[in-house]
Amino acid sequence: MKNFKRFQNKKALITGANGGIGKVLVKSLKKEGASVAVTDIDTSKIIADANYDGNLTDSKFCDELPKKVFDKFNGLDILCNVAGVITRGKINDVSDEDYNSTMKVNVEAPFRLCRASIPLMKKGSAIVNVSSCWGLRPGPNHPLYVMSKAAIASLTQCLGLDHAHQGIRINAVCPNEVNTPMLRSGFEVRGINPDRAIQELNKTIPLGRIAEPKDIVDVILFLLSDESRYMCGSIVEVNGAKQVL
Repeated sequence: MKNFKRFQNKKALITGANGGIGKVLVKSLKKEGASVAVTDIDTSKIIADANYDGNLTDSKFCDELPKKVFDKFNGLDILCNVAGVITRGKINDVSDEDYNSTMKVNVEAPFRLCRASIPLMKKGSAIVNVSSCWGLRPGPNHPLYVMSKAAIASLTQCLGLDHAHQGIRINAVCPNEVNTPMLRSGFEVRGINPDRAIQELNKTIPLGRIAEPKDIVDVILFLLSDESRYMCGSIVEVNGAKQVL
């Protein structure tokens, strides 16, 4: 069983491939036999089968990318919308620019990528979107982030229902805090020591620690694999038993 590769000959597209979760996901899919195309602002340090540098705020880029991957690999079986931004601050503290960038990356890009990918996919394909526990039970002082992740959770449920008859399964994973560069940079910009902050966060988790990227990736891989063949339109929390509010 150790040599069994769940994604042998599968063709995958991963967004946010340069992030903490994205990097681990790319390596894991390749290890299990997939051909992997990646996109991010800069993918030069990512070992993949096809690299596409681009900005997910660019609508044309999002609309055209799945077909480029399809043509490159002669197929598209997997889409993982991992890319995301966290915009902090109460509603009166955020700008129109904050709103536009958050919605472009967290909502519009996955919408466009799903819309462009689904017609290219065959029976047995799978899409996983990364939402958030905060998209289900909102935390404080992040209205833009919360509403964007709630939108992705709802979009996933709708698409899961609409495309199940085609044999295309669409699910979402909802992490709580994950030990990624994005989380750490959020502490740094506020003048907080990231290691100390994570130590404090660990105390809020019933399992004793916040998630590592692999904790989330393993669930994504499950949702992409035939092991979750009867899951479609599901919203899977990965939270260490921590409830938000």
